[in-house]
Amino acid sequence: MPILQKISKKNKIIALAAFLTAIIIYLSFYVFFRSHFYFGTEINGVSVSGMTAEEADSELAAFASAYSLVLNERGDMTEQITGAELGLSMGAEGGSDALKQEQNKTCFVKSLFIRDSLKLGTGFNVDESLLKAAYSKLSCVDSAKVTEPQNAKIVYGGSGYEVVQEVYGNKASYDILYPAIKNAAANGIKELDLEGIKCYINPTITADSDKVKDTKKLLEKYITARITYNYEGGSEVVDAPEIVEWAELDGDLNIVLNQTEIKSFVNSLAPHYNTVGKARTFQTSTGNVIEVGGGDYGWKINASGEVAHLVEAIQNGTTEDRTPSYSQKGAVQGENDLGSTYVEINITAQHMWYYKNGSLVVEGDVVTGNVSKGNGTPGGIYKLKYKERNATLDGQDYSTPVAYWMPFNNNIGIHDATWRTEFGKDIYLTAGSHGCVNSPYELAQTIYENISAGVPVIVYY
Repeated sequence: MPILQKISKKNKIIALAAFLTAIIIYLSFYVFFRSHFYFGTEINGVSVSGMTAEEADSELAAFASAYSLVLNERGDMTEQITGAELGLSMGAEGGSDALKQEQNKTCFVKSLFIRDSLKLGTGFNVDESLLKAAYSKLSCVDSAKVTEPQNAKIVYGGSGYEVVQEVYGNKASYDILYPAIKNAAANGIKELDLEGIKCYINPTITADSDKVKDTKKLLEKYITARITYNYEGGSEVVDAPEIVEWAELDGDLNIVLNQTEIKSFVNSLAPHYNTVGKARTFQTSTGNVIEVGGGDYGWKINASGEVAHLVEAIQNGTTEDRTPSYSQKGAVQGENDLGSTYVEINITAQHMWYYKNGSLVVEGDVVTGNVSKGNGTPGGIYKLKYKERNATLDGQDYSTPVAYWMPFNNNIGIHDATWRTEFGKDIYLTAGSHGCVNSPYELAQTIYENISAGVPVIVYY
């Protein structure tokens, strides 16, 4: 029993000694960590473990002064930006001392389990103006040194369309790289992989994409088209050489047929097909052969309609012999497109004839526009616009009812003039009409009953 009492007493002494030792150690650490950062503490990513606030300030200042950010770029290129170039500074209000006071709110023992108390600071301060200046000097953003990204292309070679590989280049995105550099410097990160942060602007269309394959296939279909325009004395062919020039690709490799160029081609056909306004050789009823030009009668290509047809034909890879679509037509095709049905008006003779299918239907004297007042009837070849019964002709100083109205040149037309008692001679020189062809009632009636819109009206001196 006495032996057991001795052991128990000894254990109590050992336990008390251990407790007192622990208290002493705890108090020692407590006192130490009141003025020193806990072990494992980092400020802005820089270790200040066991340092005083003053020592930490010196450490952070030294880090900022010696800081260098290495940029790893494409092509095994590297660049660096120093802390001095960025105006790097600690960034915490009150310095390390303020951060230490904040850390002291968490017991150093708890810091072994609450790791947040070991990560202090909100990052180094970066001088924005200095950062912009340093950024602008980087080779990866210098337009003179940067290789721009390029999408894959499709070009026409001697044997057909070929695909040109895309170019990745080394152009960095400002929106990604600039804040990445700022964030790295603020957090003491010393290396930045530009490929890793995906800051490069890459091509959006690559050679192996479906878009390239589909577009190339369409282009190859387009150049199989062959549209031939045959005309008197020659022909024009639209095939691969023209189509290659007209088929353009936008930035997304969509095919755009250049309608301005196609319209220019259609317009080049006009001299071979259009006859409106052209001078024609005409044999008059008196036997003379004359040249008559001007007016609005004849053939005229429908340019917009023909452009639309060409676009569709090319897209479908069509092969065809083609006659253009017309916005208006003459009686027959060819240089002399007047046909055998027409009105002939000889202003000098003040006489009018009407032929239908080559046979004279009616003729007679008329009175044309008053020359002395500047209202002379214009020469040319016109198409009859329409015909109307019982019309009223209104002008600046007149309103005249007529039984038969047949306009051919704007408000100039053929009509009966029952108020006149004679026609022909040289009446038109001083007492002519406002520009119309005044006819005897029977002459106007006969023409009206045998004519239709579109018939040529040939007016000459």
